[in-house]
Amino acid sequence: MIFTTTATVEGREIDRYLGIVFGDAVLGVNVFKDLLGGLRDLVGGRSGTYERELGAARDAALSNLTEQARAAGADAVVGIDIDYEVLGSNNGMLMVSASGTAVVLKPLAGAGVGSPWAQR
Repeated sequence: MIFTTTATVEGREIDRYLGIVFGDAVLGVNVFKDLLGGLRDLVGGRSGTYERELGAARDAALSNLTEQARAAGADAVVGIDIDYEVLGSNNGMLMVSASGTAVVLKPLAGAGVGSPWAQR
């Protein structure tokens, strides 16, 4: 599966557009992590706690997007966009949403049956 933020896949031609696919993840930031993040905010520097949470949420959203694209029969997802939001009372929840267009790519030229390049 190929993923790109661009509208095309370099060196490949899109055969069919299957539609928009999404992946969302909502994670809660608990009181302990909030406290550690708040301390980092006071003294400055990067907050490893929040960076890990952002990474986990992004990975979950992209994983969900991948599952949806595979279920649709896609070879690639183009035009991927990732958005971040905070939700809930006191902004205690982090939402990451990933979306893109699932597509089927045309086979590579010269990729005959039995060739490893014939595979999607």
